[in-house]
Amino acid sequence: MSADSAESAGNGGRTGAARTEAGQGGSESGSGEFIRDSRYIADRITADGRDGWPVEPGRYRLVVSRACPWASRAIIVRRLLGLEDVLSMGVCGPTHDQRSWTFDLDPGGVDPVLGIERLQQAYFARFPEYPRGITVPAIIDIPTGAVVTNDYAQMTLDLSTQWSRFHRDGAPDLYPEPLRAEIDEVAEVVYRDVNNGVYRCGFARSQAAYEQSFERLFARLDWLSGRLATRRYLIGDTITEADVRLFTTLVRFDPAYHGHFKCNLRKLTEIPVLWAYARDLFQTPGFGDTVDFTHIKDHYYRVHTGINPTQIVPAGPDLMGWFDPHHRAELSGRPFGDGTPPGPPAGSEIVAASHTVPRLHRISSG
Repeated sequence: MSADSAESAGNGGRTGAARTEAGQGGSESGSGEFIRDSRYIADRITADGRDGWPVEPGRYRLVVSRACPWASRAIIVRRLLGLEDVLSMGVCGPTHDQRSWTFDLDPGGVDPVLGIERLQQAYFARFPEYPRGITVPAIIDIPTGAVVTNDYAQMTLDLSTQWSRFHRDGAPDLYPEPLRAEIDEVAEVVYRDVNNGVYRCGFARSQAAYEQSFERLFARLDWLSGRLATRRYLIGDTITEADVRLFTTLVRFDPAYHGHFKCNLRKLTEIPVLWAYARDLFQTPGFGDTVDFTHIKDHYYRVHTGINPTQIVPAGPDLMGWFDPHHRAELSGRPFGDGTPPGPPAGSEIVAASHTVPRLHRISSG
């Protein structure tokens, strides 16, 4: 099973008619188990344009929310590969209503490139009667203003394999061909038990469904701890797509999933190997500099009113530990192999200092 099909049961940050009370597209089984909506716009943007969407610099706009773990994968991959100048990015605010994600962070609440207030408008530009949820990430065709794809799992793989002509010098190979089978295998179980597992805990509608998902989640985290105890990265000696996919869940674990989704057997900070691994990635250019903790907490605690009806956003947790030394460099492995780290983010894409770990605490680690 490929890394994209491994997530065939998943969906992006979804709003709209298919939205459940908890704010996620999906349904529940007779046993109260949360089941994700897997229906995507499966068109791909490829080098050969096989679906009618050829890779072209400046033609498309990636629309994301920094709150969403699925969208955050695309943010990280785009930055690691250096695609900022060929694939622009619009950022929605962290909250949404029943209709759509909105561009409320932009002046006048309008995306400056697409000229729209709601992401829903790009979906309707292509499918006037679009019946499903409006999801991020999505890639929009700028000339027509129409959505091309919202298939987030395939999207990041295509950024690696189809947009390679436009990768920066020194860009990492996040989906190396010799390792794809292993990446796919790990991605499948990580998605099932961790990425989606936290949601299955949070949106369970029966005690039995919750406890089953809870047990699978922490059993998989134990398995990951064992795997990462003697290796720096999940697959091979460098960062791959598998690390990106795990990171976006781990970085949200203590701020959101531990309390909000009742994933509270242990905090990430109480799982030594995974906490060090997550800090290692967070301190790697292209990872931590894309994370907006304020948006993350605002989204989960304000949107999921079925779980948090008061919409009170917790003041914690303490974020200072993210720049503590991780000592993972003592293991074999180099983040970018023979490549180089990306440069600093563009000024317009810098996360507000008040939304991330205080800069004064940032120290070099090894």
